Amino acid sequence: MKSLIKAVIAAAVLVAPVVSFAQSNAPLTRAQVRAELVQLEKAGYRPGDGDQTQYPEQIQAAEARVAAQNSEASGYGGTVNGSTSGRPAVSKSDWNAMYSQP
Repeated sequence: MKSLIKAVIAAAVLVAPVVSFAQSNAPLTRAQVRAELVQLEKAGYRPGDGDQTQYPEQIQAAEARVAAQNSEASGYGGTVNGSTSGRPAVSKSDWNAMYSQP
């Protein structure tokens, strides 16, 4: 029984460092923080204006605008403007040039 306890303790000691390094959220660098602050300022948030009465609403609104801009830029998700006609995006001559057998 004592050897089983020692084996469990040894296994826990060996596995603990592996689990501690398996974090996906690495700390941000100074450059990343500055870039996020610049994005928020471009979205209308002013951190040093002295008006702290509307703090949560202002930062949340700016973060929402930044998130909307980032989702548009990424090409994933978001809304599609306009309508689709069901036509292929490639012309027929281009399609034939790409997929016709020589």
